[in-house]
Amino acid sequence: MAAWGGLLRSHATLTRAVNAQLVSEHGITLSDYDVLIALANAPEYRMRRIDLANTVVLTASGITRLLDRLEAEGWVRKEHCKSDARVTWAVLTDAGHQKLVEAAQTHHADIARLFTDRLSAEELDALGCLLGRLGSRPEATTVVEPVTDISAA
Repeated sequence: MAAWGGLLRSHATLTRAVNAQLVSEHGITLSDYDVLIALANAPEYRMRRIDLANTVVLTASGITRLLDRLEAEGWVRKEHCKSDARVTWAVLTDAGHQKLVEAAQTHHADIARLFTDRLSAEELDALGCLLGRLGSRPEATTVVEPVTDISAA
């Protein structure tokens, strides 16, 4: 349980610090940055909104609110699919690309300062492997019965 608690605390601490720096220096949240980078890496700088939600791990309503805000800033635009009226694309604008470029230097520096500079290359490799294993296909893992007596854990 110590490892689980450490993972949760570390994630919360690191994401809070990175988010605060992005908001302070660039007026964007970490979620905003995640959407902008996902769109920048997508073919034609666009993704279906549902695919974007899955990529940045947001609910359908969460991605809608976030994209509405990014559209209001002019960083993303909505585009309707000509062949399927049910599909709406999120498209990175030139202004959104510029905002991403401005924020990237800060973001990368924070990742180095808060994360990679604190670990050796071997530790980073090992951590990457472990987290990769945890993040892959959770439905394929074995179900373990919960422990009812916490002191036994």
